[in-house]
Amino acid sequence: MQMEYYSDFMFLQGDAKGLEWVCINWFAQDPVGMHEIVNGVDQHTINAERFGLPDRRIAKIFVFRLIYGGSSWAYVFDPDFNWISKDPKYWQRIIDEFYNKYKGIAKQHQLWIQEATTTGKLQMPTGRFYPFTIDERGNWPRTRILNYPVQGLGHDLMAIARVSFKRRLDATDYSDIRADIKLVSTVHDSIVVDTRSEYVGRLSALLDSVFHDIPSNFERLFHVTFNLPLKVEITIGPNLKELYDL
Repeated sequence: MQMEYYSDFMFLQGDAKGLEWVCINWFAQDPVGMHEIVNGVDQHTINAERFGLPDRRIAKIFVFRLIYGGSSWAYVFDPDFNWISKDPKYWQRIIDEFYNKYKGIAKQHQLWIQEATTTGKLQMPTGRFYPFTIDERGNWPRTRILNYPVQGLGHDLMAIARVSFKRRLDATDYSDIRADIKLVSTVHDSIVVDTRSEYVGRLSALLDSVFHDIPSNFERLFHVTFNLPLKVEITIGPNLKELYDL
């Protein structure tokens, strides 16, 4: 990629790689999922073949739908999936295969459902707690019970990253370029910076160090070990529509 393509200023975006997948595997301490994360395995490609799904994209959507409480019927009624099969037994087979592979996630889901329906809340290691109530039809909100812990932890990890990044920017090491760096957006699992093109190398290295240090900062803040790596994928471009891998 030729840097001359860009104007003096550009966007640099750092995305937390597989944030929710890291979060659910940290909660579950699932040995298979953790092995895949630590060793940089493309689990979605492997799972597409193992589960008999058409491609990596479908396998990725399937996994995230499932870890947030999706049922076999959810896939039947979803146009992203029902072109593959409208048979709930087909999807239940794949769900069972997923839980058979990631037994720790299966156990964690069962524990969360049991705790929430017994106590009416979930208590997180970070101090967060989520209250739940039965709806008007007498059902517990399964999708929220399985969703909130993962999304909440993802938020906490990204909050650590943003604060750490801002503090390091404000340190003396970056005083010579600080005036030309603006944090313009921090959407979900991203940190977005507006900066000059000649600073991309330094800021990319800074972002990488910020994400590398998230586990140790998490332990310092919450006194709980975070034993999985957090990696960042960096893209740059003249606007948020035209971003390219760095």
